Amino acid sequence: MTAAATGAATVRPAAVTDRGALEAVIRSDATFRDDEVAVALELVDGGLAGSSDYLLRVAELDGAVVGYLCYGPTPMTARTFDLYWIVVAAAARGRGVAGTLVRAMEAELRDGGGGNVRIETSETDGYGAARRLYEKLGYPLAGTFPDFYGPGDALLVYYRTI
Repeated sequence: MTAAATGAATVRPAAVTDRGALEAVIRSDATFRDDEVAVALELVDGGLAGSSDYLLRVAELDGAVVGYLCYGPTPMTARTFDLYWIVVAAAARGRGVAGTLVRAMEAELRDGGGGNVRIETSETDGYGAARRLYEKLGYPLAGTFPDFYGPGDALLVYYRTI
């Protein structure tokens, strides 16, 4: 994928030199618990090293990395992909960066023949903006698993064919 402007932000494949900026985006506020940060960084490191099927796309505004998306093929499926993480730096939120990242992923999938996208998230307040984004972009809620992450914290699954 070549760097392409798809809105206010520019989206491009992540490079090894983006590692520090990606960690800074993840840690830009208290959205993620320490265990979530560790998992996010594990996926970032795997994607950057090429040692996994994780695909990383970064969003830049004015030449600075302000967000990223991590997705990849779902094992043992023909054309289904998981959107694992989408993170936008706190200072860049509200500028359309997350939507730009998702639309870039969708365009890449369409260019590759299409497929299904599955997104899992939490029902807690901290993930409310993510849920609103998925719904705004046309991802219907396909399933709810009560108390999945813990008491009162359901797993919500959004699913859409591209």
